[in-house]
Order: sequence, then structure tokens, then C-alpha cells
Amino acid sequence: MSKSTLSEMIADAVKGIRKYTDLVPEIAMVLGSGLGSLADQVENPVEIPYKDIPGFPVSTVHGHVGSLVLGALEGHTVAILKGRIHYYEGRKMEEVIFPVRVLHALGAGTLVVTNAAGGIRDDLQVGDLMLITDHINFMGTNPLIGPNDDQIGPRFPPMSKAYTPKLQELARSLARELKMPLAEGVYVAMSGPSYETPAEIRMLKSFGADVVGMSTVPETIAAVHCGMQVVGISCVTNILHAGPSCDTHEDVLLAAAAAKPRFINLVRGIVREFQSV
Repeated sequence: MSKSTLSEMIADAVKGIRKYTDLVPEIAMVLGSGLGSLADQVENPVEIPYKDIPGFPVSTVHGHVGSLVLGALEGHTVAILKGRIHYYEGRKMEEVIFPVRVLHALGAGTLVVTNAAGGIRDDLQVGDLMLITDHINFMGTNPLIGPNDDQIGPRFPPMSKAYTPKLQELARSLARELKMPLAEGVYVAMSGPSYETPAEIRMLKSFGADVVGMSTVPETIAAVHCGMQVVGISCVTNILHAGPSCDTHEDVLLAAAAAKPRFINLVRGIVREFQSV
């Protein structure tokens, strides 16, 4: 994409969404595998299939519905990506992050990003929720490679505080209030779609990774690039620290479904208390 083409594509997507609603979201969300049901709790929802939004790529992965939901949640206006686009689907990185850029252009200043992830750290178990405090980009590329549009963000955005400290503290406080265990750690992103080998898991653990997945990092980088606050939550859906895993994508979806009530309570709490940040 050239500078002008990217800006025009974002504007076209916003214009397409505005045909359905004039809502201006405060908070945007990207919901990972099996976690999309939070979008069903939005009040007075306007749901737009990705295929009906100009420039939006369409998800091809089971567990990712592929629609944008706008409406009210806990007294705030939200925009939820019900299903995400993955690099391993054969998409270009600029396509993977395009929805986040559009949500920012719609007005969202904060991004809540979630995922299903494999647990690397020894104390993590299936069903645990983990607050992402940092990430490692091991996808072999960066979504900001190519010409930079200064209207969107700076050429060299800093990532030292990619996950907003105040939002992390809010998540911790809510977890204590809900008496909900909340792990914390580093998320590492691999390109996928194959799951990791035992040797790769040992390597990632030695690098300081606590969970591993195939998403989240591109969206976070894009959000930080355009000036958004970010809070990230992983749901541990399979265990990798105990040896080779034979888990399937269906196992991941089942584990995410079991953790859904706690995940929804935490995210709704973050939205509800958002003004205190």
C-alpha cells in the first residue's frame, strides 16, 4: 500500500461502517479463538460482517466469526472485532492490522486484545488467564515494514510500554476484587499455523516467554503506532511445558469456552472501570 492508498482505504472503510451506524467507540476489542461470545453481550448492537466493510479481509479460521460489533457495554461505547485475521492465513501483515487502524480512525483510543495461547511457564495450567506485560515478536516480520504514513503514526514507534501500565494495574485490581487468579507474563508470537516443536518450546522458554500464540503482537504494534492504549489478556488453552502437546484446534476452543465466564467478567470490569484510568 502506498501512503495515499492506505489513508484512502482506511477512510473508505470508515465510510462503509458509517452507513450502518454513527457510534463513536471509546474502546476497541479483538477477541481470540473461542472468546467471541462477549460480543453477544453488547447492548443495542450493530453487527457488520467483515465482507461488507470496504478493504476488510475475511477470517477463514473456525472459531473466528468475522464481524464487527458496535454498541454499548458497561456504560461505554465499544467496537468489537468478533474474530481476527491471522498472518498464517496467507494475508499480508498490512491486512492483518488494517481493522485496528480502522477502529482507531472510528474514534477508539484504547484496544483490548485477547487470545488463546499455549502455556510455556511451568506454573501455568489450562484455563488460566494471563495479563500480558510484554511480548516477543518471533513472527519473522513486522507489520510496520514498508512506507510509513506519518498521519497514522511515527516511523519508529517505541515499544517499551506497549501494554499500558495503568491498564495493567486496573486489570490486577479487578482480578483482586473478583477474587480471580490472574497470572502475568510475556506473550511470544510465532507465525504458525503449525504448533511448536519441543525444541522450539525449550528455545522460547529460554528467551523468557511465558505463553505462545499466533496473533496479538501485530495488532498491538499497530495500536501503539497510532497512539492507542493497549491491554492484553491471554487464555491458556493448552500446556506445552510438560512435553510435546497433541492438542488440536478443537481442544483449544473447548478450553477457551470453559474459561469464558471468568474472561468475560474481567473484560467487562475493565470496560466498566475504564474512566478511572
